Amino acid sequence: MNATINLEKHFPVLLNELVSIISPLYGGTFIDCTFGAGGYSKKILENNLNNIVALDRDNSVNSVANQFHAKYKKRFKFYNKKFSDIDQIKEDNIKAIIFDLGYSLNQISDLNRGISFNSKGKLDMRMGLNDFSCDDVISKMSQQSLYKIFKYFGDEKYAKPISKKITQLRENKKIKTENLVEIIEGVKKKKGGKNKSTKIFQALRIFVNKEITELITGLIKAYNILPIGGVIAVVTFHSIEDKIVKFFFKEYSEVKNSSRYLPKSISTKKYFDLIKKKPIVPSSGEININPPSRSAKLRFAYKLENGCNFKKFVNNFNYLQDIENLNFDV
Repeated sequence: MNATINLEKHFPVLLNELVSIISPLYGGTFIDCTFGAGGYSKKILENNLNNIVALDRDNSVNSVANQFHAKYKKRFKFYNKKFSDIDQIKEDNIKAIIFDLGYSLNQISDLNRGISFNSKGKLDMRMGLNDFSCDDVISKMSQQSLYKIFKYFGDEKYAKPISKKITQLRENKKIKTENLVEIIEGVKKKKGGKNKSTKIFQALRIFVNKEITELITGLIKAYNILPIGGVIAVVTFHSIEDKIVKFFFKEYSEVKNSSRYLPKSISTKKYFDLIKKKPIVPSSGEININPPSRSAKLRFAYKLENGCNFKKFVNNFNYLQDIENLNFDV
């Protein structure tokens, strides 16, 4: 059976740049932590020496995964898992672990998910394997908790009045996606720039899917299962993600002062080889073809040593994970 995989509507971001990083390692297993429409996996599998292990928390990609199974047979495995569970994957000869933290066109255009502010009806935003939906957040979180989510995950200037308006309106009616957009537009009257709802929807999506905890846990576990010499590559799409990935690679690719007065918690080893300190960004040509790629940043590093505990990394972003662990109050 010869399966045809249609990726015409999907543009894997920074594909050529990613291939240039991982192609010297060809001849082994590559883990695609965010399978989506399969753009990266398809390109890597063009080389017959390569195998792919793909993960995705979204079970709507199962149909695409089945097409890959039909075409690539034993060279392709798929698991409906979050990438924070990557340590459950037992594979030999892992060469690279790849994270693309963006949302696919199919996910954004599925208006039933409520990811887009063009959606109608019940607020959802779940990407799969979730404990709660956006509707739960809007209906059950206190004004103070909503404020924190909007401020820290969306960098929203109007976090306080928007959270106040939500808690007032929900006393009399169920807030749907279109109602939330109306609230935001009512508070943010100034015109111009990006859509007024962008930051609030980003913040809610991060909270509902615990994207910060997922990323921090996924990066640490990726390091733990990756052999020395392998590479971790991450494509980010907003400043919080990029800040986390930048710290992860930079902090553990520098040799600290080995003075005996240095606290024991400070590492004196290099655990990563960071060849490029600045991120790789899309060319103007790619942005013209695929405008959503404009915010993408690709960072990568090669593993040099085992045994890093990442204590400073975790502690540095505890404040964000604390917000993701806020409880429902209503």
